[in-house]
Amino acid sequence: METGQRGATLRDVRDLCRIYGLTDAAQIERLTELVREAKQQAWWQSYDLDWATYVGLEQAAETLCYYQSTIVPGLLQTADYARSMHSGSLPDEFTPERVDELMEVRLRRQQVLTRDPPMQLRVVLDEAVLHRVVGGPAVMAAQLRHLREMANRPNVALQVIPFSVGAHPAMENMFNIIEFGTVAPRVVYVEGLMGWLFLERENDVARYTRVFDYLCEVALDPQETIELVSEVETRHRNARNSVSADTPNQK
Repeated sequence: METGQRGATLRDVRDLCRIYGLTDAAQIERLTELVREAKQQAWWQSYDLDWATYVGLEQAAETLCYYQSTIVPGLLQTADYARSMHSGSLPDEFTPERVDELMEVRLRRQQVLTRDPPMQLRVVLDEAVLHRVVGGPAVMAAQLRHLREMANRPNVALQVIPFSVGAHPAMENMFNIIEFGTVAPRVVYVEGLMGWLFLERENDVARYTRVFDYLCEVALDPQETIELVSEVETRHRNARNSVSADTPNQK
């Protein structure tokens, strides 16, 4: 049990409560309920995800602090943007059926922003995220409109670091700080091409927290961010219209 090789049973809980002298009925019931819940399969476990651990932590989080330098975070992606991301992968990496499954996972993950109570989401993006044309101008215009709409939700804070800031400590990184309130310590999730890493040591988490706070300081404030997103959205929309106008009618 202590090494995680097997879970606790109801008998384990009863015996341990007796050994440790725990007699509070409410606490004992809470522990036994946790055992019952642990035996139930979480919705994401049926999708055979390599990153199922992260999804589990994300679903349990109260607050998520997200920095991204290249793409729109998954929790804020539109369906078309997400599909375009998969189409940009290696040709033999995903079958159409697998893409459909991953799309379903993405949409279910996003429900943390509308549940009761909703997750608190703080997002800092590099301006490059707004300009990278994923899926074409039409997809990008719709994606940025969705960003503006989500940024107006009371539980979502969006900031963009403009190009004018120049170099900053997280230019070559992508990381999430996952917070669970008083239930458990914070965890940092770092992702890259070769895989992912969970950081739990207090010094590591504190360093990433300082970096995230600094990024918030140098980024545009939420209102300025919405104005910039709207401006770039207009450029993508105009580019889409230009492409449509240049495309000859097919008789």
